[in-house]
Amino acid sequence: MSLPTGSDFRPPWPLRSGHIQTMLSSSGIRRRLLPKEARRVQENAQEVLVDVGHGDRLSGRYTAQRTGRESRGLAILFHGWEGSVDSTYVLQTGSRLLDDGWDIFRLNFRDHGDSHGLNEALFHSCRIDEVVTAMGEIARMFPAKVIGVAGFSLGGNFALRAGMLAPSQGVPVDYVLAVCPIIDPSEGLFSLESEAPWFYQAYFMQKWRRSLRLKQQAFPQQTYFELEELRQNMRDLTRSLVLRHTDFGSLEAYLDGYSVAGDRLMDLHLPATILTSRDDPVIPVAAFDQLRLPPNVELDIAAYGGHCGFIRDYGMTSFTDDYIAARFDAITR
Repeated sequence: MSLPTGSDFRPPWPLRSGHIQTMLSSSGIRRRLLPKEARRVQENAQEVLVDVGHGDRLSGRYTAQRTGRESRGLAILFHGWEGSVDSTYVLQTGSRLLDDGWDIFRLNFRDHGDSHGLNEALFHSCRIDEVVTAMGEIARMFPAKVIGVAGFSLGGNFALRAGMLAPSQGVPVDYVLAVCPIIDPSEGLFSLESEAPWFYQAYFMQKWRRSLRLKQQAFPQQTYFELEELRQNMRDLTRSLVLRHTDFGSLEAYLDGYSVAGDRLMDLHLPATILTSRDDPVIPVAAFDQLRLPPNVELDIAAYGGHCGFIRDYGMTSFTDDYIAARFDAITR
């Protein structure tokens, strides 16, 4: 049976606008219009705290499939930057895979969702080791025949890096799928500042500043930022936090630390798929065109879809739900 490809996604006008796709992807309008079955993964979900060492924990939600048949496997889902286990795209994908007989684990990255008070140290995008450790703990707690990982945006970047590291650390992962992953963080940051419409940066900055304030409230004895730093733009605030809270020494070294650009994914030996769109206004498609990939990694660039949108119709359901489900189901055959 042939698998769906990005070329199959041809939404009606005006949903062919990358900006409309992107704005709708996380909008309140979409959340209100979603059918009830798109939230099924939240029903009877078990809250789980995952020990990642050094006294730190990550939070997540586990939902066992209820088809009455044997589970296909375990699907681990990663949200994007300033998203959470309850982001619309995570709920939709989780509910779709649940219907197909997958057990679902939705993982919050550090300081995302309601987890700001769990760990004193601040989140940053190079904290890949704790995510791989979490995956190993999740696999131990919820054993499965097959484990697939899917991530969106920054979560897609984490999924690809986790796929490279997991085998050497004895973490069982069979397949990785990344939707609109960040490829070259330095280029993506520059694009948001200089090329994307102003409201994208305003949207992300509003969510990020709120998150930082929540972190400060959770640990008032710490100084995570100065008030004047919080008023900086995305690049300068990132630089301030990198210099204050990490050992990278420069913004450039930090951004390079989680890049998967060029030939870095040649170290990804698991079966994997990267889905993105040419009209993504947040992550430039040029970074995908310049990737050098091993034969086990499928790169699928759709003409439409925006950033993590791929909204099919005015019911606000996403093409990626069936796309991900088809590829996850294929690894169990």
